[in-house]
Amino acid sequence: MAELLSRLRAANAQMERRDSLLGEELLERRAAQASRVGSTVRGVDGDRSDSSPLTDVGRSVDRSALAQETIVLRTGRPVLAVVGDETQLVFSDPESSVWAARLKAASAFLVSAARSVGRIEVEGHDLAWVGTGWLVRPDVVVTNRHVAAEFARSDGGSFVFRRGAGGAKMTASIDFLEEMGSTSEKAFRLERILHIEDSSAPDLAFLQLSSEGTSPPAGPVALSAQADEDELVAVIGYPARDSRVPDRQLMDEIFGDVYDKKRLAPGQVTGSDSTTIRHDCSTLGGNSGSVVVSLITGEAVGLHFAGRFLSANFAVPSWIVGERLDEILSHHPRPKAQRPLPDRRIPRVERPLPAAGRDPGFSFVVPLRVTVMAGTPYLEELSPPGRTQDVPPAAADPDGEVSTEALPADYRDRHGYDETFLGPPVPLPTLTRGVDDVLTFAIDNADDATEDVLRYEHFSVQMSRSRRLCLFSAANIDGLHSLLMPRVGWRTDPRIPREAQIIKECYGAEPRFSRGHMTRREDPVWGPQDVASTANADSMHVTNAVPQMQPFNGGVWLELENYALQNARRDDMKISVFTGPFLTAEDPVRFGVQIPTEFWKVIAFIHDETGQLCATGYTMSQEDFLRDEEFVFGRHKTAQRSITSIEHRTGFSFGPLAGLDPFEETEGMDSELTDVRQIRFIGR
Repeated sequence: MAELLSRLRAANAQMERRDSLLGEELLERRAAQASRVGSTVRGVDGDRSDSSPLTDVGRSVDRSALAQETIVLRTGRPVLAVVGDETQLVFSDPESSVWAARLKAASAFLVSAARSVGRIEVEGHDLAWVGTGWLVRPDVVVTNRHVAAEFARSDGGSFVFRRGAGGAKMTASIDFLEEMGSTSEKAFRLERILHIEDSSAPDLAFLQLSSEGTSPPAGPVALSAQADEDELVAVIGYPARDSRVPDRQLMDEIFGDVYDKKRLAPGQVTGSDSTTIRHDCSTLGGNSGSVVVSLITGEAVGLHFAGRFLSANFAVPSWIVGERLDEILSHHPRPKAQRPLPDRRIPRVERPLPAAGRDPGFSFVVPLRVTVMAGTPYLEELSPPGRTQDVPPAAADPDGEVSTEALPADYRDRHGYDETFLGPPVPLPTLTRGVDDVLTFAIDNADDATEDVLRYEHFSVQMSRSRRLCLFSAANIDGLHSLLMPRVGWRTDPRIPREAQIIKECYGAEPRFSRGHMTRREDPVWGPQDVASTANADSMHVTNAVPQMQPFNGGVWLELENYALQNARRDDMKISVFTGPFLTAEDPVRFGVQIPTEFWKVIAFIHDETGQLCATGYTMSQEDFLRDEEFVFGRHKTAQRSITSIEHRTGFSFGPLAGLDPFEETEGMDSELTDVRQIRFIGR
């Protein structure tokens, strides 16, 4: 909670500094809210019985402060619904009277711009829609490269629609409605892919509307030649629930728990350079391709393409959009990139504004879901079958400083992973290539003897020398005898040098990474109380962690072990799990550390139906989370994969397990898992 509160305060403070008029209103709201908080805390303290812990008052203050900062952000950077059949601006407390006045004054501009913005929908894809687009010419839609690439590609000389899983060509359309509370649509077919920029160029793509049928409901948005710092703007697009946001509750508070509908989010330009405009409007995945429109001129200042939660948003400047479109339509070669002169002007398509006094045609509605945020802002790991969640939080900060609390001799009694745990032997993975990258270390109290596996309570880890990350973590899980214990602090392993372990470099508050467990913290926590306690502490070694973007350990990936336990032999509920990163030369470098983009998992157990040993493999990617582009489908993708394919990619041999795997991959097949019930544990 403390980290989230700090980030919220920083974002709100920057907003207040940039906008003095809004800042005054927010200060008044803070004062009123603080008065209410003070009364509440005094009431709590005054009513507290002698047996009530003093920390309850502190928690109440923290929760109230977090709720206050959320209200400030929602007031200063609201997200409003665009509703086409209303005629007035509708605001509900606690939203801003400053923004109400500004948006009402700019309503004619915003009406015209909003009518030109649509949701890009696809058929033949596993998603119904992939982003936002807007009219930049009467028959041309502009969107992002990474949006268009979902349904289109280059075939060398031109651009064509991709083929879907069934082999048929995908089709795309743009719906200029899709509003909150409405089932109506104004959809137009996208008949041609005019252009998609390559990955080294601005995040741009142009699509042509079908000439058949009626004309679009609005004209194109005029393009601005520049964007001034602190200029008031609004992003109009279709924010979608975004799993990259580390706190779902905060996201629901800001966006009113309404997604996939046309929304308007006001804010300011916070900076720019020759290729990028930065702004602080509230956006999510799905806003990719949104228009960033000036509240002063009604012109588009940029094409939104990326965002970092509570940090910054990015847009392609409108002068680049216009220049590239002119080149494409006139078939002129693209000039060499150069920084534009300050007085440079670009051709623009003017469109008439509504006549004075004319009904603007839509309203801004604030969808509110009033909830006081409480508790830990990050999703904790779920419990395996039979566990409860009524354990108080640990006193230590689990993501704070890393300690070294032991000596090598303290690990003499650790037996590590047991290959006979399931009955039939399931050995540790063995490397068939790259063996020289395995980290070795001296065995305590043994002359010249070395080891290459770090043994902990109920699990083992093997480390990469060059990457300072685990090659794999292997765990035995006993579902019948598991215990739930609070997290403790992170620690190093004294058996290997500190410089061979990633302690702090890339870890911390976003945009840095979280320490992602390879063996889940709760998996080895079983057996007698003292043994389970040791396993709980052992799981918090940095050797068992790999840099991951939140919320990595969620969804299907989180449920894999639990689902396997449900299918394991009922009388013992035991499984063995191997997890690790794919370490490749192409992994991106962040904060001086090469970050894995994909992870693998292999699970083995005695199947309850067949009574035989079975094994299955899985992969999960965080590639989408390692780049700035926003995706409506921004999520960690989990897929069932053959153990043979995992062996090929990792260089590990899993002994007999590959031969027990019922899953067979065929070229081009889609093996993504959206539900654990799709998993194949036995042959069909």
